[in-house]
Amino acid sequence: MIRDIDTDAAAAHELFQSYGGMEGLPELAPGPRARIDPRAIVRSVYPGLLVAITIGLAADWLAGHYHAPVMLFALLFGMAFHFLHEDRGRCVAGIEFASKAVLRTGVALLGARITAQQIAELGPVPIGMVMAGVASTLLLGLLLSRLLGLSRAFGALSGGSVGVCGASAALAIASVLPKTKESERDVILAVVVVTGLSTLAMILYPMLVTAIGLDHRHAGLFLGGTIHDVAQVVGAGYMISQQTGDIATYVKLLRVAMLLPVVASIAFVIARSGAAAAGKARVPIPTFLFGFAALVALNSLGFLPKPVVAAAGDVSRWCLVVAIAALGMKTSFKSLLEAGWRPLAAMVAETLWLAALVLTAVETLT
Repeated sequence: MIRDIDTDAAAAHELFQSYGGMEGLPELAPGPRARIDPRAIVRSVYPGLLVAITIGLAADWLAGHYHAPVMLFALLFGMAFHFLHEDRGRCVAGIEFASKAVLRTGVALLGARITAQQIAELGPVPIGMVMAGVASTLLLGLLLSRLLGLSRAFGALSGGSVGVCGASAALAIASVLPKTKESERDVILAVVVVTGLSTLAMILYPMLVTAIGLDHRHAGLFLGGTIHDVAQVVGAGYMISQQTGDIATYVKLLRVAMLLPVVASIAFVIARSGAAAAGKARVPIPTFLFGFAALVALNSLGFLPKPVVAAAGDVSRWCLVVAIAALGMKTSFKSLLEAGWRPLAAMVAETLWLAALVLTAVETLT
């Protein structure tokens, strides 16, 4: 079971370890389920979570003092403390918890600030843009993997993670791919590279949309349609403005919603091709999507009082600042360089393709 206190690389390793019975090995009878001790979880999480909160507080103070984006300060300060995550010490579990569970809570609470009317004003363009971007990026990943001598599995992993939602998409797609001796290496490569590229995009794309003169609405469409991970989309969007951040979050969640059909389609193709069975694979459901949608519906119907909306917005903001700080602590550009040039080249090309496609769609609206 992949938990919010596991590292992405460890989650990939655990994922493949759980497939032992699919290789013809006898499956051990399940033993008694271990009891979960909440106190043990708190003890394991609080050191890293406390560091992330402290970095978030420092970033917020400096952002207010210098009138600069708080998300950028949180990310950069977090990256300065990467050694806390790299050493696999006491802070790792809390950093993972902040970058996943706290992030999802913050994203879900964003729904309290958005209404169905605001979404309707965007029109059908985001939906068509997202579907075209996800499908074409996945196909490009398969093509590039063949041209660069990489496995087709890595092509599906890279295209899916770039097109849908980063590391979580890579893990979900890996759960339905046939297991080979390179499988674990491929998914860890995809996770490392997509995380590094998404962090770079969070820093560079806000500067790009400002340089080319996109307004807040179109900047949100571009950021939400191109950056890989939810956390970086939120960080980049709110660096520019609240409107940009809200629109970018909505568009990104449309991409996240594509996770289930993408994984189901890949599993169907594998089953039809006669490859290794993936019947035991389970696709993780992005449950925070339902929280986001429920709050949007309640706010649209007028069931949320203004004080509740304001409080949800404040809590969401702090959750996201803490999550971005934790994300910075997880970022390792050294690991990105060690991945080798072929996987890096493939995923850079997919990232540039997605950016060009979405920018073209956005420019047609201006």
